[in-house]
Amino acid sequence: MGGGGSSTRRVTFEADENENITVVKGVRLSDSVIDRMKEPSSPSGRSQHRSASGAVNDEELKKRIAEELALERARRDSEAQKRRLFGRLLERERISSNEHLTRAILRERAATEEERQKAQRF
Repeated sequence: MGGGGSSTRRVTFEADENENITVVKGVRLSDSVIDRMKEPSSPSGRSQHRSASGAVNDEELKKRIAEELALERARRDSEAQKRRLFGRLLERERISSNEHLTRAILRERAATEEERQKAQRF
């Protein structure tokens, strides 16, 4: 570890007894990646994502990424729409509240004026 700030990281790959699972040691994964890995795969299983050589099928990977991006975009659009609707609801509530307050102030002023006039009569 020199002055350049870079470090060397050791990553090892191992396979289980049946060579069905690749174990990667020394790699950190974010929670979102782990969650996506836990998601059930297509009905035909994960083998669909691998070619005969064991490499990830680019077309299938592109399709899955496009689907995930579309879902994320739809979720963001939905969240934005909820915020806009909530904002409109808050604005209507504020206007309604102001109208009620204005009416209450006018009633109070009228009652005060009526009381003042009664007091002058006596």
